[in-house]
Amino acid sequence: MNPVPLSRRAFLKVSSLASGAFLIGLGAPHEARAEAPATDQPWTPNLYLRIDPSGRITIVSKNPETGQGVKTSLPMIVAECLNADWTTVQVEQAPLDDRYGRQLVAASGSTPDGWDDLRVAGTAACQMLIAAAAEKWGVPVNECSAENSQVIHSGSGRSLGYGELASLAAKQAVPEVGTLRLKSRPDEFKLLGKFVRGIDNPKILTGQPLYGSDVRLPGMLYAVYLKCPAFGGKVRSANLDALKREGGVHDAFVVEGTSDLKGLLPGVAIVADTWWQAEAARQKAVVAWDSPNQDSSAGYADQAAALKDAAQSTLQREDGDVVRTLERAHRVVEGSYHYPFIAHATMEPQNCTAHLDSAGNLELWAPTQNPLEGRKLIAETLAIPADRIRVNVTRSGGGFGRRLSVDYMVEAAAITQKIRRPVQLHWTREDDIQHDFYRPAAWHHFKAGLDQQGRLLAWDHHFVTFSREGNLAPAAWFAKDYYPASLTPNFRLRQSMIPCSVPTGPWRAPGHSAHCWAHQSFFDELAQAAALDPVQFRLQLLEQAYGKPPLDLERTRNTLKAASKLAGWGRTLGAGRGLGVAFHYDHDGYMTYVAEVSSDRPGQIKVEKVYAGIDVGPILNRSGADHQVVGCVMDALSAAQGEITFAEGRTQQSNFHDYPLLRIDQAPEVEITYLQGVERPAGLGEIIAAVTPAITNAIFAATGIRVRQLPLKASGITVSSLRI
Repeated sequence: MNPVPLSRRAFLKVSSLASGAFLIGLGAPHEARAEAPATDQPWTPNLYLRIDPSGRITIVSKNPETGQGVKTSLPMIVAECLNADWTTVQVEQAPLDDRYGRQLVAASGSTPDGWDDLRVAGTAACQMLIAAAAEKWGVPVNECSAENSQVIHSGSGRSLGYGELASLAAKQAVPEVGTLRLKSRPDEFKLLGKFVRGIDNPKILTGQPLYGSDVRLPGMLYAVYLKCPAFGGKVRSANLDALKREGGVHDAFVVEGTSDLKGLLPGVAIVADTWWQAEAARQKAVVAWDSPNQDSSAGYADQAAALKDAAQSTLQREDGDVVRTLERAHRVVEGSYHYPFIAHATMEPQNCTAHLDSAGNLELWAPTQNPLEGRKLIAETLAIPADRIRVNVTRSGGGFGRRLSVDYMVEAAAITQKIRRPVQLHWTREDDIQHDFYRPAAWHHFKAGLDQQGRLLAWDHHFVTFSREGNLAPAAWFAKDYYPASLTPNFRLRQSMIPCSVPTGPWRAPGHSAHCWAHQSFFDELAQAAALDPVQFRLQLLEQAYGKPPLDLERTRNTLKAASKLAGWGRTLGAGRGLGVAFHYDHDGYMTYVAEVSSDRPGQIKVEKVYAGIDVGPILNRSGADHQVVGCVMDALSAAQGEITFAEGRTQQSNFHDYPLLRIDQAPEVEITYLQGVERPAGLGEIIAAVTPAITNAIFAATGIRVRQLPLKASGITVSSLRI
């Protein structure tokens, strides 16, 4: 976790790249050579790369790893452009360092954000190694090439390893970024696109320390943090003296906190020699709360029902004349869809280790998607200068958007600030389920008009969502250019909002993972009304745009055709079996999923197989890509069965017994085809949205049950855990 060592002069030699990140000037090794014998020093041409005289290559991964695979795939970009032997490469996780620019896991942004910088880092270093070898041999540079961590002279067949050239490469002129020829096409790659296993796999399989929960510091204590069950509640009183008398307990105290639901919430901290002692003491805590929050799911539903036909909805967008077109349409179809709040339920509950030393320096070890936000929130809340806060990023046991919120980091910082000892805060599963930032529920009311050929003439959409203090609640948005905007000449979007006092936030493919289900399910209803095959209806919808479409029609059609072909769409299925299809585009990724479902008993289904057609540009690591797509399928099917409800301002679910996740024997088989063009690569973390509607459309094909409400059990559907 140590940062790459750089001299101050090196730090000053920065150049801004297209992404906005900084690449350290390649002149850094000159300073290193002046300070010590060159042969004893590793060559560190930039922030991402270090080559030891022994030939060992170290590549730094700047983005947090939450299971999405960037700790392997991003260093692969550097290795590809360096022409390095991947089997000799080791990878280091970078701490939070402003010089890296964006160190964030969100919106599938790690790959496209790092694409340019990492290729420059590898290519520039490779060019300097080649120049070093040419100088050593006294031959023209264009007679030398690099391969498998060696530079080879074509005329003589001589070769030198990168370690042998490191000190000489440090003396070479730094190439201008504009002169570098960067690999970009799949047919140029030797490493990228291959199946490369995750760099952390050996540690994961052998149980070696890797996650935030694994951090251990000398003299470290353990803490639990008790917050008001109702969101926004404050501590009125607590039996602190009694808690301090519990075995192993060092301290118990009230943290005043703030009213910001994303900040440091008020609570009671209990610190002990072991976590179990702290948790045992918490079970005896008697806390009186001031908790005015009375939000409830039943109340939300009542307000949504009242708003359905309300005339005061806010117009978000209107193209053409929806009302008149609907009056003249050959066929008019209406449908309403509702999905509930859901939790992230990361396998590793939230935790953070923190130590504020006697000099006022705070160091944290956190499984976070957003270390910069963690530092910022701590600095603002606890008045600790940001330049005195160091954040070490550990691997996370799942993120899915939950770890973009950093409440657990500021809690750990507040506790160490009070006790002045290293402390590890660890939430229970119940803490995690009941104090999440939930994907918000919503209601979608659709009305669409078709012509005699089944073409979409008009689309009227009333979206009922949530607000906080008059503005949209976090992650409760809906984009006004969301398709089928611009795919029909007459389009109208209206919006109504319900006040909400529970925390909400991004869940995987924020917004899209929910909205897509409603839209693609209603598309199926339209196809049925038009007596068209669901794939044919969608291909027809994607034929023509009216204005600027929100997606590339050809790339979307191609994924639709690819997934349909992979699934054998149109083949004869037995009784009680059905295929469902859905497409989507977001975060620069295109996807179509086809699900195959069987049902031999009423209301009970088995998702047999899911076929995926994916276009995110060139695939960097086939292993990571497969894991991402399969993970999307499992996560979507799991989430379709979950529901978070509220009463008296508090979450009613608490653990996996009442918020179950997908079990292994419920998991479908997944088959994938990738459409790899020459476009800039996108990430795969958000390639999830079309999975749920593909499954529910397949449920309709297999059973005749149209799922208009999630979770599935609300529509009378149970996912079988045993083969029927």
